[in-house]
Amino acid sequence: MHKSLVVQDSVEASESLVAQTMRAITDHIRDAELKLGQPIPSESAFALKMGVSRAVVREAFSSLAMVGVIEVGNGRRARVGGIDETVLPIILNHAVLTEQVSVQQIYDVRRAIEQRTVVLAALRRTPAEAEMIVNFAAAMDRDFNDPNLVQQSDISFHETIARASKNPMFALIVSSFRIVTEKTWYIGWASRPTDEDRRNNVMCHKRIAAAILQQDAKEAEALMVEHFDNSVRALLAAGIT
Repeated sequence: MHKSLVVQDSVEASESLVAQTMRAITDHIRDAELKLGQPIPSESAFALKMGVSRAVVREAFSSLAMVGVIEVGNGRRARVGGIDETVLPIILNHAVLTEQVSVQQIYDVRRAIEQRTVVLAALRRTPAEAEMIVNFAAAMDRDFNDPNLVQQSDISFHETIARASKNPMFALIVSSFRIVTEKTWYIGWASRPTDEDRRNNVMCHKRIAAAILQQDAKEAEALMVEHFDNSVRALLAAGIT
């Protein structure tokens, strides 16, 4: 067999062993019903169980640590990790930059998700969360002439609604859109033809906030749909597909 094919087969076999070991580790966490922060068996224990080298297990540990499934540190056992909020934004940004998904496809997903989060936020928000949402919308109006400030309040507005839904998955997903939103927000803002159109966008946020404050889920949902429909039209007008 040609030397290069031998090397390729060896690499593929190694990758397969690493993937198998990663599954064994996550299966153990599931089967043992381990919770956040609890220790998992050592590299040596998994190497013995899987019949693989410690180098394979070490690579599996490293791969799982990179996405937050486990936490590893010098001098202590690896432990069950928490949700890493930095992973999904990197994946989404990479997908857009490499044109594997489009900005419009991201907004289509956002529209579906935030249509649900705003309903749940209206039903479940605490008084403090409702106040924060109202304040972010008011800040967009107050800082209307400073797009940088409007953008930050806008993003915080949507992320706070997601947290108020009391579903951590929605909060994770909505926050992951931040990198893409920061890159497209100014385009959408500038593509609105007049200050009146931009002001109407801000006022829509204030109306959403008022609906959440009043716990009017139906009105909040209708307004969020209106908001995303207008945003998508603005991006299309700017040539963003």
